[in-house]
Amino acid sequence: MEISGRVAVVTGAASGAGRAIALGLAARGAGAVVVSDIDGNGAAEVAAEIGRAGGRALAIRADVSREKDVTDLVTESEAVFGPVGLFFSNAGLIVGGGPEVPDDAWSRIWAVNVHSHVYVARAVLPGMLARGEGYLVITASAAGLLTQLGSAPYAVTKHAAVALAEWLSITHGDQGIRVSCLCPQAFTSNLLRTSVRELGGAPLAGNASGGSAQAAVDGVLTAGQVADAALDAIGTEQFLILPHPQVASYERRRADDRERWLRGMRRMQARLAREE
Repeated sequence: MEISGRVAVVTGAASGAGRAIALGLAARGAGAVVVSDIDGNGAAEVAAEIGRAGGRALAIRADVSREKDVTDLVTESEAVFGPVGLFFSNAGLIVGGGPEVPDDAWSRIWAVNVHSHVYVARAVLPGMLARGEGYLVITASAAGLLTQLGSAPYAVTKHAAVALAEWLSITHGDQGIRVSCLCPQAFTSNLLRTSVRELGGAPLAGNASGGSAQAAVDGVLTAGQVADAALDAIGTEQFLILPHPQVASYERRRADDRERWLRGMRRMQARLAREE
């Protein structure tokens, strides 16, 4: 799909990859970019930056864990700019721990990392299907293909996000709907700080760039590099977007010999624990 001239919506767009995607869409000629985030002021700053560069943009505050907010986001976007052709469902949270993580934190991360994508699909699919075209990009993580050491909620919800993206692609791919799933490892973002704000406690121990030590083993990318990978994939209509290409090899090893992969991940977990 061509980005040029399309109306695009990006959630989680006040910072990190979402911000970089929004700016990149405008730079690549999107007809309009709707910048959405629970941080309304941050979204407004990104929209203003696009406007200063000559692009058309609108900031809309939305809590994507609430279906009404997502529905209103799509309704307002289309009222101002016309049909949404591209939707980047990008918001996410992380919290450290396993089964002992409190129910309210499990519920919040599930709502943002999984249910928000369901709400987006409900909101945009009817119009896209009626027009016979549309593009949905779901941000998951390499953790959704592998795992996340130290965070069961993140690993579980990101696996669910990948599964939903696959289902949407299978179900609607022959109806003109294109779906991509963005699965980076560590990159510069506000994920940790945003998660502390939203969940009210310390999330996963990690590095200042917003990724865990596990995710950073292949290097920490910039948000711009992740955004470029995502936007390049729109042109080729590629489903799985891997800004860190090494993840493809890890996923193959996991599928080829899961027992060996599990042993290797336990060794990595032990090594990282010694280094803390």
